[in-house]
Order: sequence, then C-alpha cells, then structure tokens
Amino acid sequence: MTRLIDPVLLRTLAAVVRSRSFSRAAEQLGLGQSTVSQHVQRLEAQVGHRLVARDTHSVALTPEGETVLGFARTVLDAHERLERALSGGPVRGKVRFGASEDFVQSRLSEVLRDFREAHPSVDLELSVALTGFLHDALARGELDLVLGKRHVGETQGMLVRRDRLVWVGLPTALPERGEPVALASFPAPSITRAVALAALTQEGRAFRITCTCASLSGLRAAALAGVGLMAQPRSLIPDGLQELAHPDLPRLADVEFVLSGPGLHREPSRALAHEILNADIWD
Repeated sequence: MTRLIDPVLLRTLAAVVRSRSFSRAAEQLGLGQSTVSQHVQRLEAQVGHRLVARDTHSVALTPEGETVLGFARTVLDAHERLERALSGGPVRGKVRFGASEDFVQSRLSEVLRDFREAHPSVDLELSVALTGFLHDALARGELDLVLGKRHVGETQGMLVRRDRLVWVGLPTALPERGEPVALASFPAPSITRAVALAALTQEGRAFRITCTCASLSGLRAAALAGVGLMAQPRSLIPDGLQELAHPDLPRLADVEFVLSGPGLHREPSRALAHEILNADIWD
C-alpha cells in the first residue's frame, strides 16, 4: 500500500463507530448517507480489508476495523494538532462548558483533564445541571458549549452518539406482581425522567416516585439502598448498579447525546468539542 490514507476517510470511519449508524454519522459530519458509505468503501478498498460489518440493525467493526480505528484516532489527533500549530500558536481564551449531570461521573473527566493539559492557555469553566437548564443558560449567552441529551427525532445540536435507556438498580427493588414501580428520578425537565414516565404511562403501569434528586450521586445512593429503580443510558450505568429486565417493566426509548452552542464553530470551544467527539467516553 503506497498511497497515504486520506484523514477524511478515517474521520468518517470514526464517526460511524461512534454513532453506530451510517445515517447518524452522516448527520454528525454534515454529509449525505451515501457519501459516508462511499468513504468507508474507499477506505476498505485502500487497506484491502472489510472494516465494518453491517446488518439491518447494527454496525460493528471487524478485527481489521478495530486495528484501523486505533491508528485512525492517533492520525486524527496528530492532524488536529498540526492544524492548530499552523493556525498561529496555542489555543487561548475561555470555555464556558456545561455538562449534563450523568456525564460528569463518566470518563468525561478524563477528557477534560487531557484538554486542560493540551491547552494550558485555555480557562475552562464547568457547569453541571440538567440538560434543560443548560440549554436555558445557553440561550442567555452564559455558556459556550453544552454536552447534553435530546429525544430521538429532535434536531438541535451536533450528534455525538445514540444510546438506549435501561432500567437500573438492585434486583431487590424490582416490583412484585401488581405493585407499582418505585422510581428514583431527576426532577423535571429531565429527559430520562420524561422517557421513563411516558413509557410507564403508555403501558398503563402504576408507579410512584420514591426519590427525586438533581444529583446523580444522590440517585445512585437511593438506588443502592433499594429505594427505587432508575432510568439511565446503558453506557452510563453508575457503579454498583445493574441493568434490570422484568416483564412488568416497559422498554425504554433511546436518547441521543449532543453537543450544542456557538462554541461548536469558534475557538477555543471548538477544540473541546473535537476532543469530546473523538474520545472513547462510553466504550
């Protein structure tokens, strides 16, 4: 293989893996779905291996795809550093960044630490709240960039990935037949709360809210005490809790993680958005 691989093709592969969908990768990259497919096919032809296993329900990497993705992330990171170097020195300024409560206890903290180390001239201000409150602050001009959630079908923000909401907690908190579901939940306007209540109501399932708390650590403590079940993205299940399945629990809808705000298109927030989009926060 004598030709250099176009970073655009590597970026497309990374987006397909991150969003687990060709259509959602196209939305994220601002391309047509056919273009995304062509990029992956061109990359597969160039490396001489099938990289992505496709079926009607999912997208997964082949072993060769896993190998290429590892190198792709290194190449894309180096490419981004080169662009910054050629743009005239280190990124400077302030980023007022808002993150939804349940992201903060994930590996997002590692991304923020790496960002601060890579950009010591950037002043990072972090705000943690429910997505609805963060978007209100964004509308008031108080934040530059927000990592939050949206319902599937909504269009605001740049898609990071889609995830399934699941019931989590302790098996001892599962309802006995005929008993209402005990629910530990964020307060309104929480998206996970809205999805959980809508699913229970649609199924005609009785429920009672046994804990309301704006802090994920508080909800985790309640769930660990067996006070109730939580609805959480599958990739963000708190330590000590487990995904639960029960015939009396309705299936929950997917949610999408998105980046929003004017900082998507200007430095230094754009650099942070790039780090989040290319990080393995939920894998």
